Amino acid sequence: MSWLSCLYKTMKSGRGVLLPALLCVLLSVNVQVQAQSKSDLEKEKAKIEAEIKKLNKDLAKAKKNTKMTAAQLNTLNKKIKERTKLITNINSQITLLDGRLSQTQDSIHVMTLRIDSMKAEYAKVIRVLYRERDNVDKMALLFDTKSYNRSFLRIKYFKAYSSYRKLQARRIKQRENELQDMSLLLEKQKREKYTLLRQEEQNRAELSKEQQQKSKAMSNAKAQEKNLTAQLSKKEKQKRQLQEQIQRMINEEVKKASATTAKGGSTTGSKGSSSSGVTTPKLSEAEVALSNDFATNKGRFSWPVYYKSVAREYGRYVHSSGGQNMNNGIELVCSQGSAVFCIFNGTVTRVFTCPNGTKGVIVRHGEYMTVYANMGTVSVKQGAKVVTKQNLGTVAVNSDGVAEFSFQLWKGTQSQNPRHWLRK
Repeated sequence: MSWLSCLYKTMKSGRGVLLPALLCVLLSVNVQVQAQSKSDLEKEKAKIEAEIKKLNKDLAKAKKNTKMTAAQLNTLNKKIKERTKLITNINSQITLLDGRLSQTQDSIHVMTLRIDSMKAEYAKVIRVLYRERDNVDKMALLFDTKSYNRSFLRIKYFKAYSSYRKLQARRIKQRENELQDMSLLLEKQKREKYTLLRQEEQNRAELSKEQQQKSKAMSNAKAQEKNLTAQLSKKEKQKRQLQEQIQRMINEEVKKASATTAKGGSTTGSKGSSSSGVTTPKLSEAEVALSNDFATNKGRFSWPVYYKSVAREYGRYVHSSGGQNMNNGIELVCSQGSAVFCIFNGTVTRVFTCPNGTKGVIVRHGEYMTVYANMGTVSVKQGAKVVTKQNLGTVAVNSDGVAEFSFQLWKGTQSQNPRHWLRK
């Protein structure tokens, strides 16, 4: 009867139920936690990939303009940063997947051992029963007892054994199905890892290309920086030459006006330096009236162009290519083809060519003169009488594709800040 006791203890201990159940609970918890982490990583990965896609568009846009090297370099730096984050994300997913693979393999190993143990235990019982099949008579065992209670217990054992054997067979089949599902899960996880490894390999190749692009862009930027410095130096030289040219022409105009008025005989005013250090010409009565009228409108003159922004204000400044220049007027950024208007009645005394090849006009208003420079076209001639808001021409476009206009206002040989004369 020892085999019945063994059977009873096995059934009572419940080893065939507790261990697999506990294993399933633990696996369920691990899978839930890992699924959550995997979901977070996949969301982050999708976000990074979207950012890289946007940066690719920005980079393609920047490449259309060869002067946007700084923008290209900035975009490349951002792209490399995002690509590095993407590779880190993929590595995190691979690490997480490695842990899941290891756990799945461990679970398969434990499940395989448990199935083998259940099968061995089941086989052992079957073998014992098979050996005792001729020696055991259920009826003899039933009636070979001293009491009815013991007979009843033996009947219960026989029924329990029959149920246990069927239950054990079902459990073995169930564990085998679970083992098959785990094996399929393991294969799926291996495929996922392979896909992630391919993505990492592709992204590392892209990162290498982007780093090469960055190196090339930086080399180009250095070469362009030298070229740009030379261009800036050239432009600042031209601006300095323009200021000197205008100053020279203004001096000549003052001298010429004084000489012309002196020959006429009837003059008002004086020649030479005033108390403020301003050299003014001798003026006729008409010119005095015009000068007074001009001065009366100080702070109320219309701007000579419709402008978008101020490129440089009046006064001395330090330029980017080194050194200092004096800006005797105000420089305005306009739309291409913007019209230039005369701010007050006067006479065109000069139509000249600027050092950068553009055109310029000087209009005299008695002792005051206004200068309109960096013009592409001029619609007036020297000696012509002009009136307020008359069109003088259009603004020129420089080599950078910018329409930059220069306006100056002089009282005799002294430049004035246009801000003080034009409307606020």
